[in-house]
Amino acid sequence: RRARALRPGIAIGADLIAGFPTETEAHFADTLALVEAEGIPFLHVFPYSERDGTPAARMPAVPHPLRRERAARLRAAGAAQARRFYETLIGREASVLAEEARLMPHLHLSLQAGSDLILKRMKRRHSRADALALIGRARALRPGIAIGADLIAGFPTESDAAFAETLALVEEAAIQFLHVFPYSERDGTPAARMPAVPVALRRERAARLRAAGAAQARRFYETLIGREASVLAEDAARGHTEHFVPVRLSAAPGALVRVRIVGADETGVLAEAA
Repeated sequence: RRARALRPGIAIGADLIAGFPTETEAHFADTLALVEAEGIPFLHVFPYSERDGTPAARMPAVPHPLRRERAARLRAAGAAQARRFYETLIGREASVLAEEARLMPHLHLSLQAGSDLILKRMKRRHSRADALALIGRARALRPGIAIGADLIAGFPTESDAAFAETLALVEEAAIQFLHVFPYSERDGTPAARMPAVPVALRRERAARLRAAGAAQARRFYETLIGREASVLAEDAARGHTEHFVPVRLSAAPGALVRVRIVGADETGVLAEAA
């Protein structure tokens, strides 16, 4: 409460253990009520796990199923508080994205795919339309903003048509900075039990996505020719602009310099002192 009085709107997170030895229903109810009464939106919840030799290991234990059930209830309470907190932010992103100079004009999104069917099977909570709407809103609020995204190629069950939707999204949304990963199995996950895309095809699709991203990047770089930009020089010959565009220049490492962009290719832009 003191933190919120000093910094109104501050987000609160907490670590909570469910099912600590001797925890009764009343004790657990106190913890659950704390989450709700204080509106804690970010929880890390752990069912209690014994450690030999500790005092707690000699106390009467809470059954494992009950620990897991209580942990699930705490996580659900935290998720509800998080949702309420997120809803208070609706509309505030406009002023931050449009007006906050410390926020660089580069937005990187965890899109993963451009097919609604694949997104559903990934258990993502957004749709293709959601992604396009968000990108459009970002560009309306901050004209010229650069867009990046993470994409997975060859997720299980991905057909040629589903992949084509993801490939088309890169061009439709003009996504300039792509991180592309061929799908990799993880034992024990639901996806590992789905029909797999052959590894060679995953790699081929990843290469096509990277090529599409490189084409979008090149187009973006070319729009910058003749403009001035601020560049952080990372070494004597290279740096990045506010949009995270790679720049070739001559400057002292660590310097923030004003430059004019005079050329572009697939690797970035060439700049000289403004």
